[in-house]
Parts: sequence; structure tokens; C-alpha cells
Amino acid sequence: MAPLFLDPGLLRKRAVLLVPEPVPDGTGGAATSWTEVRELSVHVEPVSVAARERFDRHEATITHRVICRSSREVVRGRAFGIGARRLVISSVHDPDETGRFLVCRCEEEA
Repeated sequence: MAPLFLDPGLLRKRAVLLVPEPVPDGTGGAATSWTEVRELSVHVEPVSVAARERFDRHEATITHRVICRSSREVVRGRAFGIGARRLVISSVHDPDETGRFLVCRCEEEA
């Protein structure tokens, strides 16, 4: 695998960091509401699309790599909101262990 080139000039998109909040649905379950934490600059790259059939429906899982400046607030389970899109963070790592940037693997929610 080629090393990842981390250029701060790539962080041109604005995204909102979102935190999931469970909201009771009145029947003993909960729905998820998303609360904005802060805005940050990111770079988004599509990684893969996996199509499958589930219960006679066609579904696709779209994954992205999102690069941002390092922050303790960026953790697994949160999401990046970019316009009408929500990219849920499935993993976070510091690619060169310098504490400058984070690379997040994300899955796009429909």
C-alpha cells in the first residue's frame, strides 16, 4: 500500500461533526437523532461500493475515507454531515503517528 500524502491544502470541504442521541419512540425503543458538535475542514475520498440484495430489495453500502485535522472529538460512532449526506465513522487512526491528522473510514447513510 502506498503511503498516504497528507497535505493540509486538501482539507477544502466543510463538514459538521455529529453526535448520535437516542430519542425514545414511545414503544420502548429509540430512534437516533443527530446533534451538531462543531464544524471542521475535511477531505473526502470515495473508497468502495458494495451492492447486495436484502429482503427482495437492492441495497448498496458506500464507504469513504475522510481526512481531517486531529481532534479528540472525532471518534468511532459519530458522523460527518456534508450537505444532506451523513458519513458515519467506523474507524479512526493517525496514519503517520504525528498527531496532526486523522484518517476515518466512514459508511454513508441513506
